[in-house]
Amino acid sequence: MAVVMTFVWPEITPELYKEVREKVRWEEDSPDGCVLHVAWFADDGFHVLDIWESEEHFGRFIAGRIEPVLKGELGVESDPQPEFFPLHRRFVAPGVSGAA
Repeated sequence: MAVVMTFVWPEITPELYKEVREKVRWEEDSPDGCVLHVAWFADDGFHVLDIWESEEHFGRFIAGRIEPVLKGELGVESDPQPEFFPLHRRFVAPGVSGAA
């Protein structure tokens, strides 16, 4: 069952997010099971809202591709506290596609 995943991660800066994107290259090599990724920065830190085919798909992506870069190469010590919710409905406006 598809899930919505969300978290806030205060330690992640715009510069660190850019570096991780460039190293992991998830926009060029999409992770298995990822449907949508949305990210933004607010006063309380880095926010993410994703849609995944399952919670397990998200877990494999984090363990296999994100953690080796964030924890191994870049030394990030904190962890976000992701929350998962069953996806009830998804709508994509006509003409919307790709990364931006």
